[in-house]
Amino acid sequence: MASMRDIKRRKNSVTSTQQITKAMKLVSTVKLQKARTRAEKTNPYTDQMYKTVSSMMRKSGNINHPYLKAGESTRKAVIVITSNRGLAGGYNSNIVKLIANNPEFRPENTVIYAVGRKGIEGLTRKGYKINKDYSTCIDEPIYSDAMEISRDLLNAYAEGEIGEIYLAYTFFKNTVSHIPTMKKLLPVEAGDYKLTEEEKKIPMNFEPSEEEVLEMIVPKYISSLIFGGLVEAVASENGARMTAMDSATSNAEELISDLSLKYNRARQSAITQELTEIIAGADAI
Repeated sequence: MASMRDIKRRKNSVTSTQQITKAMKLVSTVKLQKARTRAEKTNPYTDQMYKTVSSMMRKSGNINHPYLKAGESTRKAVIVITSNRGLAGGYNSNIVKLIANNPEFRPENTVIYAVGRKGIEGLTRKGYKINKDYSTCIDEPIYSDAMEISRDLLNAYAEGEIGEIYLAYTFFKNTVSHIPTMKKLLPVEAGDYKLTEEEKKIPMNFEPSEEEVLEMIVPKYISSLIFGGLVEAVASENGARMTAMDSATSNAEELISDLSLKYNRARQSAITQELTEIIAGADAI
């Protein structure tokens, strides 16, 4: 059995750790409330932009535009949104697995546009090339950050450096549920969006022309989805960290209770031994 001194030292260490995890949980809870409110305000715009462009694709027929067909390059670009810090459970590793476990995204045909240092670390170890790092924007993402990322990717797409663009982020469903998600941004597709009966009756007209309209709206569409992904990811990160720190605090509480029991047993054993020695000494006298 460990000595009383060792048990007490370990108990004090676990108690200090518990105080840290409890404080981190409280900080994450406050940040989560702010991030969730921001995500809820952003979602209607992002959803409407997605529905608008998807509706255009469903109703417009065949439009000859570079944004609607894959580029000549076979390389895929993936915008990977993770966090700059750990201690968030499986939040970061789940995004890395989402890419690394997908046979379509092999290191030799995939370039990474990373938002978050943890994603860079995880994907670099697996052999992926990090084309650009936007990690500074994940702490407080603003729309201009999404515009910058979108502009860089569209330039690479136009120059033939990449043929497809994807977005990998964590969708915030609720406080305890966060879903690793992959979205295809370019070439633009209607996806699984289905027109309602009312939408089918509405005529689709382009002014001045289909090509010019797409040239203007697609960059806004991509920027909107990237910004939505950034906001969702921040909410998911804080939710994951709050859950992880809550679990760590509970585990520390159980460990402290177990150590207290061991300490009391060791103390009782020491007292019993002292009494035995005193009685034995008295009998000998």
